[in-house]
Amino acid sequence: MSLAKCAYDLIRSEIINCSLAPGQQIAQAQLVEKYGLGLTPVREALQRLTHDGLVQPYPRFGYIVSPVTEDLVRHLFEYRLILETAGVGLATTRAGDGPLARVVESARFTYVYQNREEYVRFLEQNAHFHNSIARLSGNPRLVEALAGLLDELIRVFHLGLDLRDSAVEMQAEHLALAAALQARDAGRAEQVMREQIVQSQQRVLEALRRIDIQIA
Repeated sequence: MSLAKCAYDLIRSEIINCSLAPGQQIAQAQLVEKYGLGLTPVREALQRLTHDGLVQPYPRFGYIVSPVTEDLVRHLFEYRLILETAGVGLATTRAGDGPLARVVESARFTYVYQNREEYVRFLEQNAHFHNSIARLSGNPRLVEALAGLLDELIRVFHLGLDLRDSAVEMQAEHLALAAALQARDAGRAEQVMREQIVQSQQRVLEALRRIDIQIA
């Protein structure tokens, strides 16, 4: 692995898990000292992260981590609501018994509050669970669109996890969704998915507002 790729992976990981918080100022010199990888790899990594939309150049200082705004959150969750309610409805009617049973069995995952390693593991399991439901829809375009959206949402989800301990609540949401899938009840599955997405959005927006108050 090249030094630039190593620097990119390290910085991106810290942005995604919010160790480098939205809106935080970062300087190349700070990152060079932190990672010990040299100025050129760090500069190349930041240029690539700028292209990805995760950092923004900041005149006379360096860069800032791209902010997560309320408008961005609303737009992402509106798109998620459209994709996942449609996908889960299709899944209840199209899924084979075996694949459906495996998705249902995978619903009992959780996390430990204020443990960032647990957050990473939980969000990987969460993405796998929701992507698996999308695959049950039998629509590859929907699967591709949701996978990209969930990847973009990882940083946003981290903010919601930090707000308060919602582990029991989130597990209950996933189990309710699994039960509706198992019953092949499209109306109930769509309702549960919609409620889960709305709750997730509310947690993230509350976390953003708390961050704004702390900064002010």
